[in-house]
Amino acid sequence: MIELKSLIFPSLVTLVSLIVYFVLIINVGRARSKYNVPVPQTSGNPDFERVFRVQQNTLEQLILFLPNLWLFSLFISPIWGAGIGTIWVIGRIIYAWGYYQAAEKRILGFAINSLSTMVLIIGSLVGIIKIFATGV
Repeated sequence: MIELKSLIFPSLVTLVSLIVYFVLIINVGRARSKYNVPVPQTSGNPDFERVFRVQQNTLEQLILFLPNLWLFSLFISPIWGAGIGTIWVIGRIIYAWGYYQAAEKRILGFAINSLSTMVLIIGSLVGIIKIFATGV
């Protein structure tokens, strides 16, 4: 049985990932003003569009990341889940920073995110199958 105290680290990673996402939302608002892109437009200025895509892509990735962070943390290890989750958050920041500069500079961050997400998915699956197979 997992103690609530052991879930503090994945909880912190969850909170930090949502804070990063909130900052990306704020960046879209700032970019709207800077590049004169009124609501509800989402195109027109390539610099704005990159900022907008970072926020949208992060939302898309959060749907994969958060459930798998928690499944991995519950079925494998909260510490390892939090560590892999921290790598994901760092990758997301690198992704945003690069993409803000130029679309082709997003690759490293995307690779870090993809790899950490795959590890969380595979680990979660292994942990669930192990428990299912052993009946524990």
